Amino acid sequence: MPRCLVTGGAGFIGSHLTERLLEAGHEVVVLDDLSTGREGNLAAVADHPRLTLFRASITDSQAVTEATAGTDVIYHLAAAVGVKLVADDPARTIETNIQPTETLLRAAAAGRQRFFLASTSEVYGKNPKSTWTEEDDLVFGPTTRPRWAYGCSKAIDEFLGLAYHKKYGFPVVIGRFFNVVGPRQVGNYGMVIPRFVQAALAGEPLQVYDDGSQERCFAHVGEVVDHVLRLTDHPDAAGRVWNLGADQPVTVKRLAETVLELTGSDSPIEFVPYEQTYGSNFEDIQRRVPDTSALAKLLGTAPSMSLEETLSDIIAHMRAER
Repeated sequence: MPRCLVTGGAGFIGSHLTERLLEAGHEVVVLDDLSTGREGNLAAVADHPRLTLFRASITDSQAVTEATAGTDVIYHLAAAVGVKLVADDPARTIETNIQPTETLLRAAAAGRQRFFLASTSEVYGKNPKSTWTEEDDLVFGPTTRPRWAYGCSKAIDEFLGLAYHKKYGFPVVIGRFFNVVGPRQVGNYGMVIPRFVQAALAGEPLQVYDDGSQERCFAHVGEVVDHVLRLTDHPDAAGRVWNLGADQPVTVKRLAETVLELTGSDSPIEFVPYEQTYGSNFEDIQRRVPDTSALAKLLGTAPSMSLEETLSDIIAHMRAER
């Protein structure tokens, strides 16, 4: 079986991917400095004989070189993530997201590894279309708005990945994640569903930014990981970008109401101005909905779990952890 490297493998999505690869019989090397990931995310496989954990930063080129040695597939998920983290420290976002990706791509070009690059719906910026396809324009705001540092840095990652694929001929697959959610995700960096569920279970107000009319789609991590694995293995996926997410939008206000209904909580909904959390120079995106028809055409499926099913799984997990 192939030996796989998962950068950010102790993170939310990375830990689920690591478990799936081990279940399939792979050897797995995880590279994670645990700055946003947690060792507890890998508790179920911590003593697995086919798991190796490198506790080091993705910005440590020597650690990256050691971790990639002898691997056949690289899943690059490590990044600066979360709206709050990006708004607070855009320099860290840029440093973490760009140079390490090029270092990994150079290693993959030399070793001929298959390469999956995790990107984000943030690359679309504030494109005004109601639904985004992979070939749509990327529309960013001004550089004085730190919000756009994340999307810009991941767009550069995509350009690098596609350029290395074209120049060196090894398979590079790019997946743009749209609000992936599920057990183990935490709300520390602005993730909305764990914030809402935690507040509802504690009887505290659910804080909704602005008027809550923003529209988002939420995909269960289990379905997303399944499609990551299938894309990375598919010969026709290389050299292309793929939207990875659910395509059924819900307003943030309705999301909060649904969390309250499913938890049976009587917590109030509290509307909070953006600037109270993110500062006066923050910009948000009103609607973020992917067109997943290309993914469905290639693989025959796309993430489709209902919001209620996804939320029920998260609520059960967070209740068990209390």
